[in-house]
Amino acid sequence: MTPQTARTTTRKSGVGTPPFAAHGFWRLLVLLAAFGMFVVLLIGRLATLALFESSRAYGATSTEYVPERGDIVDRNGVPLARSIYGYAIWVKPADLLGDRKQLANQLAAIFPDTPAAEFYAKLTADKPGYLRKRALPEQVKQVHDLGEIAIEFPREATRLYPQHDMAAHVLGFVNRDGRGAMGMERVMNDYLRDPSKRSTPLNLALDVRVQAALESELASGMAATNAKGGAGVILDVATGEVIAMATLPSFNPNRPSFANIPDLGQPIVDGRYPISRQTNNVTNRVYELGSTFKPLTVAAALDAGTVRDLSVRYDATKPLQFGRFKIRDSHPSGRWMNTPEALIHSSNIVTAQIADTLGAARMDAMLRNLHFDVRPDIELAEKARPLYPKSWDRLTNMTVGFGHGIAVTPMHLASAYAAMVNGGIYRPATMFKMKSDAKIPGKRVFTAATSARMRQLMRMIVVDGTGNQADALGYRVGGKTGSAEKPGVGGYSRNLVVSTFASAFPMDNPRYVVLAMLDEPQGTEASSFQRTAGFTAAPVVRKTITRIGPLMGIIPDVKRDVDVSELMPLLWKAKGEQ
Repeated sequence: MTPQTARTTTRKSGVGTPPFAAHGFWRLLVLLAAFGMFVVLLIGRLATLALFESSRAYGATSTEYVPERGDIVDRNGVPLARSIYGYAIWVKPADLLGDRKQLANQLAAIFPDTPAAEFYAKLTADKPGYLRKRALPEQVKQVHDLGEIAIEFPREATRLYPQHDMAAHVLGFVNRDGRGAMGMERVMNDYLRDPSKRSTPLNLALDVRVQAALESELASGMAATNAKGGAGVILDVATGEVIAMATLPSFNPNRPSFANIPDLGQPIVDGRYPISRQTNNVTNRVYELGSTFKPLTVAAALDAGTVRDLSVRYDATKPLQFGRFKIRDSHPSGRWMNTPEALIHSSNIVTAQIADTLGAARMDAMLRNLHFDVRPDIELAEKARPLYPKSWDRLTNMTVGFGHGIAVTPMHLASAYAAMVNGGIYRPATMFKMKSDAKIPGKRVFTAATSARMRQLMRMIVVDGTGNQADALGYRVGGKTGSAEKPGVGGYSRNLVVSTFASAFPMDNPRYVVLAMLDEPQGTEASSFQRTAGFTAAPVVRKTITRIGPLMGIIPDVKRDVDVSELMPLLWKAKGEQ
């Protein structure tokens, strides 16, 4: 019998695979195929959710995720801005099952900084949206425990500003599309988004310790004088590095929500800020800075040789008449004054005469050399154009000499003061930390001799003049007050002033410019009921320098000072005549 015959015989005899076993095999194949199709469909659905559904929760204005960005740190490596992954809370109002008003009240209890009315508006909206762009894990758990299936909790890359509102106008913020919308976030957007550079933080010149001190003292000065606002900057005179820059009131870049509403001092009830809070008052708003221009006028006259002998006196016994205009002193001395006295007592009358002798052409050239005719030299995009005189007639030249008829930013003035005291070299301000061995380019705008003389004169203003309340013990502060009436409809307002104190320290070897400005300070008990800079802005500078000096390696020394012995006889003689 052949093998083929044997197999045939076996089938016929009924011995072999039973029919029901074959049917089971095919059923198993069908089940496996069905299961496979189910898995494919499930994977496809998950992919769809990942690609499309979650992307809607990642941006209200874009379907792309907020991209990761490089860190921003201060000069010592302290984080100022960094990207993290956190929770957001997203709602689909159409799918809500519970009572919306009750849910809004529950959410307001979890997030006390947001009113129930705002949550209710989002819960009744006609399209999905964020309930919160950022939430803590414990807050997410509380919302999850409410049991509402229409609320989702996507994980998103988000920008965190760990210092909250500190240096907000310098840092700026990131919009919903993940792009820098202001400040250094805007300027360095491409750099911060470049994957090849994310591992290297963006190193700014700011020092958070100094920044905190400046903001704290500005806020105290504003509170003490009921001022509308404040601004300040601290600048390295040798490198142009901005060590601190502040505008108050500020905003929290972690929640940069703005609206076209009046600024009443605090965010309105739904957490939005007045749009005016976005303005960087150091670089993006111009002011007539008044008598702080007087040292620059004197420096230009010393350089030009129109002021040679500091003992020469000018008539300040009466207002200076020019056509139908009169130039007056706010505190008339009623006598003849020399140049040091004119600075110490802040005489408009004498400074106007010095400016007149200097001449419009040389005054214009000096201010243009200091870049007062263009936007401030700094990397920030938010920069205002100065209100620079279109024509230089004789009267304009005299009023510009004491800071009227020209409007610049505080940044302009700080850079000019740095040049005036550092030996006469103008250098652009910078927000970036410079290497210790970097060669910083500069342009000579004053002679070294003029710079040395101005250091003496500015120290005398603080010791014997209107800036005496800026005299931080042991720090040899020199500076100048400036109190300018604000222009308004129909002329200048006598009741609204901008008070500024621009200074440098230590004056025997200047290292930093410190400028503080208060907008519309009021005469209060703390300011001896005066609104002028000597009583309002100068104390802010004194307190700031006292705090930051040791942080910056400057130890107070009451045994050292600027040698002004050759100039003192000019003042003592004047005192004897009074």
